[in-house]
Amino acid sequence: MSESSEAPLLVERRDAALILTINRPEIRNAIDQATANAIAAAIDRLESDPELSVGVITGAGSGFCAGMDLKAFAATGIRPWGGDRGFAGIVRRPPAKPMIAAIEGFAVAGGFEIALACDLIVAAKGAKIGVPEVKRSLVAAGGALLRLSQRFPREIATEMILTGDLISADRAFELGAISRLSEPGSALEDALGLAATIGANGPLALVASKQIMDGKDDWPAAEFWDRQDEIVIPVFESDDAREGALAFAEKRPARWSGR
Repeated sequence: MSESSEAPLLVERRDAALILTINRPEIRNAIDQATANAIAAAIDRLESDPELSVGVITGAGSGFCAGMDLKAFAATGIRPWGGDRGFAGIVRRPPAKPMIAAIEGFAVAGGFEIALACDLIVAAKGAKIGVPEVKRSLVAAGGALLRLSQRFPREIATEMILTGDLISADRAFELGAISRLSEPGSALEDALGLAATIGANGPLALVASKQIMDGKDDWPAAEFWDRQDEIVIPVFESDDAREGALAFAEKRPARWSGR
């Protein structure tokens, strides 16, 4: 069920997906403390519910998110962190389960850093993305300095960070930095289609695959196979692995148990 339309974050379950909608369109979905707490709580729910396999985050109205609510910060001096998950309740500790950002209109500053914390980005044609913090003598400290060069070529990432200029989702798609480019107004629909495809897969395999993808660059090459084995052997020994093989042999949809 969805929550009150006055809540800073709307949360809706759809099959195996949990949809998070930042709901402050009157201020470009800027993040204050209440919103950060709500996102962190929703991600906790995603991680703890065995019937949920994937999360989708988007913004209400004409855009995704413009970053931190500067008026709220000026009034309180509080950075909108959601516990140990960091800014916006996601950038320091994203969920263990796959997460998709669905962008319409714009995703800038901390808003784009929320998207960068997700595993996949679906964006509408013409949407503007980037980290303009240096234009205000600020630093993109919500993960862009870590993640931007993981998605973009280093030279492009450096230029985006040092100029603060925005680029179009179309250009980001050409560079391979986002996974799908949508018609305007269709980013969420396309993200949900992608989520449905992901959510039909084995939940243990999804979490293990993401864990390896996230960690592999920090592992010494000589340790890769041993570290991967630590993660994947329990998956191969699971009830779900046997169910997946049996479902394939019987030509039927698998019935996952998460065990």
